[in-house]
Amino acid sequence: MLEFTIVGAKVFLPDQIVETTVTVTNGVISAIGDTVTGREIDGRGHLLAPALIDIHGDAFERQLMPRPNVFFPMEAALLETDRQLASNGIATAYHALSISWEPGLRSVERAREMIRAIMTRAERLTVENRIQLRWETFCLEGIDLLRETLEGPLTPSLAFNDHTSMAMLHPDMPLQHRPFEHSSQFPVVNADDSAFRAKMAGRAERSGLSITDYAELLKDRWRMRPLVRDAISEVGQLGRSRNAPMLSHDDTQDETRDFYRSHGATISEFPMAVSVAAVAQERGDMVAFGAPNAVRGGSHLGASPNAGDMVEAGLCTILASDYYYPAMLAAVARLDAEKRSDRLSLWKLVSTNPARSMKLYDRGDIAIGRRADLVLVDWPDGHVPAVRHTWVAGRTAYSATPRG
Repeated sequence: MLEFTIVGAKVFLPDQIVETTVTVTNGVISAIGDTVTGREIDGRGHLLAPALIDIHGDAFERQLMPRPNVFFPMEAALLETDRQLASNGIATAYHALSISWEPGLRSVERAREMIRAIMTRAERLTVENRIQLRWETFCLEGIDLLRETLEGPLTPSLAFNDHTSMAMLHPDMPLQHRPFEHSSQFPVVNADDSAFRAKMAGRAERSGLSITDYAELLKDRWRMRPLVRDAISEVGQLGRSRNAPMLSHDDTQDETRDFYRSHGATISEFPMAVSVAAVAQERGDMVAFGAPNAVRGGSHLGASPNAGDMVEAGLCTILASDYYYPAMLAAVARLDAEKRSDRLSLWKLVSTNPARSMKLYDRGDIAIGRRADLVLVDWPDGHVPAVRHTWVAGRTAYSATPRG
């Protein structure tokens, strides 16, 4: 029997922060406030909180492709990603794997390779690496991979993305104001225009194509638009059949949110309009924003909602790492310093609420009977928190001692 008791820490319980003991037995929280049993771990001067749960992170792409079209071996990239997660206190991570019609980094083939690596190398990983199937709705050829992965051992989440329509949006229409993507009034760019082709430079570089070839590929894909709504319906049914958590991405209109909710997506991920976040909240949906947005004091997309404002207004229930794993802790620290909410509520944005959204009812809180996914944090006043120890199901995933 593996048993230890953490003593002297200020513990984030579901309803209060209090100095108490927490005992872990065989990977489960077995006692709170009791005498020491098993090995004693000194938590004095630190905070003990539920470990973080990241529902959307794609920072692994930098390990996989550190420079444009320079790919590293999948196993090396995955092991390094896992180490970064553990050191940032993230015990459960959903890797946002794009399943796209684009070649290169975000192709169906690359996603299949990553999924296979996660499944076959699980015994070498320190945290629980899961998958967000970040499906591009125009990628009809990716549906077989969705079906295959949804049958896997760790139920993935499923996110509906439509960056194809966003690419084809007329430049006079801001992204944040665009109409429902399947509207007959959707304003479309002239794909033969030189300015449009220049706009595609970043996407082309990521895919390994020339700008001209990428633009032509995009034009061909856009012709499939009449088939996309039926594909979304099919994929939504697949997700519901597996009880998979489902998300819609970058919503801008109430109609968009209603459409994806009707297909089972009860999480609005990174909504691009305050009104959409409010409607989602009113209807009982979870609303996720990127932690980097909160850390930086605004979205990198400029006119999109400020995550700190959304937290303060009660319109954000989850903060995800998005593209930078350290952002989750740093966001909690900045929002705490700005008094956007109380510290316990802020921590729930990265632990309790993500757990509920992903239907992981065995973790996310420090409570008797819950899985011992815990993080011991050094958080001096006025400073960013630093992880000193991460446990995943009671097992040490990361431990660090400062020089002192």
